[in-house]
This record gives sequence, structure tokens and C-alpha cells, in this order.
Amino acid sequence: MAWQGWKGTALTALAALATWTAGPARAHGEHEHGAAAGPAVSFVQFSSPNLTAPGTPLTVQGKLSVPRQRGWHGHRKLPAVVIVHGSAGIDARGDFYEAALNDAGIATLQIDMWQARGYTAPGQRPAAPILTYPDAFSALQFLAQQPGIDGARVGVLGFSWGGLVSMGTAERLYAGQFGGGRTFKAHVAHYPVCYAWNNAPLLAAVRSTPAQYGVQWLALTGAPVLIQVGTKDDYDNSAKPCQDLAAAANASNGSNSLVRVVAYPDATHGWDRLMVPMTVNDPFANQGSFFSTGVPPAVKFTPDAEQAYQSRGRVVRFFERQL
Repeated sequence: MAWQGWKGTALTALAALATWTAGPARAHGEHEHGAAAGPAVSFVQFSSPNLTAPGTPLTVQGKLSVPRQRGWHGHRKLPAVVIVHGSAGIDARGDFYEAALNDAGIATLQIDMWQARGYTAPGQRPAAPILTYPDAFSALQFLAQQPGIDGARVGVLGFSWGGLVSMGTAERLYAGQFGGGRTFKAHVAHYPVCYAWNNAPLLAAVRSTPAQYGVQWLALTGAPVLIQVGTKDDYDNSAKPCQDLAAAANASNGSNSLVRVVAYPDATHGWDRLMVPMTVNDPFANQGSFFSTGVPPAVKFTPDAEQAYQSRGRVVRFFERQL
């Protein structure tokens, strides 16, 4: 091929590639904030109490992503969000929400709770959610010590197991135990297995109580909570357990709007996990039917790109308002 012909073809191809790599248009409700450049990314670590072996703290590693600032606000402290993964560990969901939050001028810290515990095999997770609540509060303390972060404007976003962490850190009992005087300013919990909260009979089946296991949700810190769940979630089997839990929490905490639920029609557990679909088995699925049948139910993760972008937009707007 002659150089001139190859050159013209290459330029055309590069132009097309540039258009393709620019990414999909933002879904309705998302917007461009004009960041000066990509965020400053660093990989950090901090200590977290080890409740299973007191006196031997865990080392939690994480990805800190801080938007670059420009103009008159170039030296202001930024709000931040701690991002907490699900039972499968770090996956595409963290980066998906991180990108939009950074674009909105909100720093993010994705933490890896499983690496800190040496978990490498699928299905490995702690014996109870409460064991990971110190990790989130330690991340909050870490962020508060960073010179460019406003420690009074830190939220938390979690998926599945991480959703339980986000919910648990909104309960005064656990904030008092692990917060060291700090609380999160806002909470987002995606599909946080709502039927399990305050469920004494369920916890009796594992020889625990809601308070001990980490699923007591009675007296909240007062920070707003957004719960997002799919109507075909295989843990709750519908959005109703989350809606009932929110109504009870709002009533007991003297508010009609402290806790809000958004339900996504026909969405499964992890609809915003934009990866190959998967199915896992979990004894706590199907509202804990395993404890009467002995058969661990299946949990489907079916990605739904349209509703994933909708939920991401809601998360960004929620944190923009609350932080």
C-alpha cells in the first residue's frame, strides 16, 4: 500500500477510534462537570481493628481518586465517598460509580476488605457483617486526615455486603462502637438484604442476634440513607422488605424522609454490575429459606445497563445534595 493511501486510511481510522473511545452518551440525569484533567489516583493503606483477633490490626488497602480542581475553587477541600464492595470482592461497580462521582467533584476511596483478610477464593467472606464495619469507619478516619478532603463531608456507598456496611454505619449502636466520634454524612446502600435487618428469628438460626450480627437498624445517626433495590432481587424477592424497613426506620426516628427507597423494575441483585451475568448460591437468599430447607438458593446477577446508568445518576445527585 502506498504511504499516502495508508496515511489517509489511518487518519480516518483514528478519527473513528477517537469517536468510539469517547464512550457512551451519559444517561438522562448525568452531566459533565468539566474536570480539568483526570483525577489524581493513588493506592493507599490504613489500619483497621481486627475484631476476630484483637491486638492484631488489619491493613486495609484502597484506591484513592481525587478530582483535580481549577479556577477560584482550586484550594477548597472536597467531599468524598467511601466505596465498599460486595461478597465477590472488588469488581466493575466500584470504578463505574467512582468515575461519575469524580466527574462531579467528589473524591472516592474504594477499599478492599477481602485482601486485608487474605481472602482469595470465591465465596470467602467474614462470619458476620459487623466484622467489617470498622473498615468503613477507619476509611472515614483516613479520609479526614487527608489535607484536600473535608472530613465532615464524607459519604459511603456499598453494594450487597457493602450495602450492609453502608446501612450498619448509619446505626447509632455501631457508630458508637467503631466510629471514634465520627459519622458519615450520607449513606447509599444497594440491595442490602433488607429482610435480614432486625430479624431476630433469622439470626437465632445462626446463634446470634441482630445487634451482635450487625443488622440492628433502630436508632439512626440522622444522616440520610438511600436504598436502591431491584424488584427481582433473589435475597428479598421484591422491593417490599426494603420499603417496609425504610417505613419503620422513618417512623422510629421521627422522620418521613430520612430513609428513601428506589426500586428498579425487573432488576436482579447486582443489576449495576456491568459484567458477564453470573449465578451464585447463598444460604441467605430467598429470605433465608436455607435455614428451613437445607438448600442454598440461587442468586442471579443480570446486568441492566440502562438502569445501571439511572441508578448511578441518582447516586451522584444524592451525594451532591447531601455532602
